[in-house]
Amino acid sequence: MLEALKKNPVWKGRRGPVVLVIMDGVGYGKYKEGDAVADSKMYNFTAIRAKSPNTALKAHGTAVGLPSDEDMGNSEVGHNAMGCGRVFNQGAALVGKSIASGAMFEGKAWKEITAGLKNGALEGGRVPTLHFIGLFSDGNVHSHLDHLKAMIRRAGEEGVKRIRVHVLFDGRDVGETSALDYVDPFEDFLKEIRGKGVDAKIGSGGGRMWITMDRYGADWSMVERGWKTHVLGTARQFASAREAVETYRKEIPGIIDQDLKEFTVAEGGKPIGTIEDGDAVIYFNFRGDRALEITAAFEEDKFDKFDRVRRPKICYAGMMEYDGDTHVPKRYLVSPPAIDRTMGEYLAASGVRTLAISETQKYGHVTYFFNGNRTGKFSETLEDYEEIRSDLVPFEQRPWMKCADITDRVIGAAGSGKYDFIRLNYPNGDMVGHTGVYQAVICSMEGMDIQLGRLAKAVDAAGGIMVITADHGNSDDMFEHNKKTGEVIRKEDGSPKPKTSHSLNPVPCVIYDPECKGEYRTEEGALNEGLGISSIAATCIELLGYIPPAGYDRSLLKFV
Repeated sequence: MLEALKKNPVWKGRRGPVVLVIMDGVGYGKYKEGDAVADSKMYNFTAIRAKSPNTALKAHGTAVGLPSDEDMGNSEVGHNAMGCGRVFNQGAALVGKSIASGAMFEGKAWKEITAGLKNGALEGGRVPTLHFIGLFSDGNVHSHLDHLKAMIRRAGEEGVKRIRVHVLFDGRDVGETSALDYVDPFEDFLKEIRGKGVDAKIGSGGGRMWITMDRYGADWSMVERGWKTHVLGTARQFASAREAVETYRKEIPGIIDQDLKEFTVAEGGKPIGTIEDGDAVIYFNFRGDRALEITAAFEEDKFDKFDRVRRPKICYAGMMEYDGDTHVPKRYLVSPPAIDRTMGEYLAASGVRTLAISETQKYGHVTYFFNGNRTGKFSETLEDYEEIRSDLVPFEQRPWMKCADITDRVIGAAGSGKYDFIRLNYPNGDMVGHTGVYQAVICSMEGMDIQLGRLAKAVDAAGGIMVITADHGNSDDMFEHNKKTGEVIRKEDGSPKPKTSHSLNPVPCVIYDPECKGEYRTEEGALNEGLGISSIAATCIELLGYIPPAGYDRSLLKFV
């Protein structure tokens, strides 16, 4: 248990709560064309910002613990940074270093995975197989193809004779129809591996938003489709991944990679990549939220989410430990960042009453990720966590999502006197931004803006403070641009090519304090500049009337 935070002798806070509003996927765009945030009529946000101290914060690359400033931020590392008040090396960097140093391959998990695959044929003459399942791109948000290739090379060098890769097409963290840009070079890579005596092939696949990569229990049918595809091999058969992609694109005009239907690769009418007794499986995503459910399907004895039909006796490992509290998975290749001394733990130790709320798609971000990848509460009596169930429809069909429902609950909570600190996430800018449907993103922004206006009135009435920020950009960069000229890249029909991945843009930070009496500087440019979203924690702690802990990144505030 941490010691309580020390009270700030020069600042006692306000009579109402501090409300942290995380507008997921909302940044300040670099290009005029394709910036759905700037293009939206966000009257409330504009008015609030005009009368409040505000700045832009870094939310990508090294500012959130990623390897380089060419790496886009994401919701996981963004909420980690905001919740722990410091920057920790994150999954991509940790995995890259572990591979480069060779530490991964000297670890117990790797040795257990490969040990049973080097002894030749199993009973009946079948060669045991090493299976890799994961997001098939170099987006560096959930996974990276370089990690996959390094493991395949090493497995071959160590004597593994049969490898199957189960690809989850991206189209969110990379171009929306870029699947074949990854498939073709990867097939060349596998051909090279086969030339060294290893039977290495793609065995199955599908789009990340159609199979396998569900999160927060939003849609277990995705995981069931993935299980049937990767494990049972019952999906529609094709001669290759390329054939599957090309066929689905012809049959379903306009389909993007994340929604591609499931497929198995077959030879002679039989799937080549089913997962059988004696095999080993590595789930090579390093990010945890979309890894927990498929891991449960492989690891849990008492599993009731769907009928697995059969559960092969395998050796299973995740790239990282996806849940440090429940120790899932049982076996993992790289240790996750050891995040401690989070804001939530300090607030609980200090008696601060807290509400964390979002809808299903981002509920885990304001709880698990905000708390440093920790499941559960720091205090059962001081903390309330509330999940509002997300709609099970494509986000472009309900772009307002559940922002009004979230706001209804927060308005009541702000006026109840029950809470000192409320944190909420509006998923609209990220989840709708990933669809690439510009009109829907505009709608999502304007729907969210209506809720910001409602929240502002509630904060006024309660005598509180509202901090508006974001975890990364997305909706601010909806079209593909030429990196050299800045011009929009267009499709054959002349329309802009949609961009579905996150941006490298900074995000807003606005401190709306209607009862401010000049305790801290509020004039234009008054906030500390050049900071990242990790400074949100110290800022909120100061607004609550406490002194931030030693080692936290500095606050945005300048007290008079």
